[in-house]
Amino acid sequence: MAIKFKINREPVTVDVPADTPLLWVIRDDIGFTGTKFGCGIGLCGACTVHVNGRATRACITPVSSVENTVVTTIEGLAENGHPLLETWVEAQTPQCGYCQPGQIMQAAAMLRDFPDPTDEQIDQVMSGNLCRCMAYIRIREAIRMAAGRLRAAAPQGNDEDREASHA
Repeated sequence: MAIKFKINREPVTVDVPADTPLLWVIRDDIGFTGTKFGCGIGLCGACTVHVNGRATRACITPVSSVENTVVTTIEGLAENGHPLLETWVEAQTPQCGYCQPGQIMQAAAMLRDFPDPTDEQIDQVMSGNLCRCMAYIRIREAIRMAAGRLRAAAPQGNDEDREASHA
């Protein structure tokens, strides 16, 4: 079945069974390997991508459900130069690094909803992304640093101007 969507702003068409997990399409058919396989049941968050801006577990998402959407992977976030990528390094967040693409994707989606997150909000939103190295304190610090940079770079103006910049 031919399924069309955009990945990292580029249109793609894949001819795979409709129930193929998005993760395998991203990695095997399209060739973006930053998105990782972790548990395969949507619990660990290693496979987190954005579908129309929302954090989504690619391992349990059938590719048919992303038809006519925009999917962003860690590679797409890197193309846009998201501050999380810099702060992740500055805070010395990664240890083994395996979960980090999913952690960063979840954090980027969270920062759209909570531009000035509290520690409690960070902990709550990020609790579904597991880190076997237990780098949670450094993850929180990197998120706080990125939030500050995003706020500093945000256009100043009224609420309608800010809303339009997020569309």
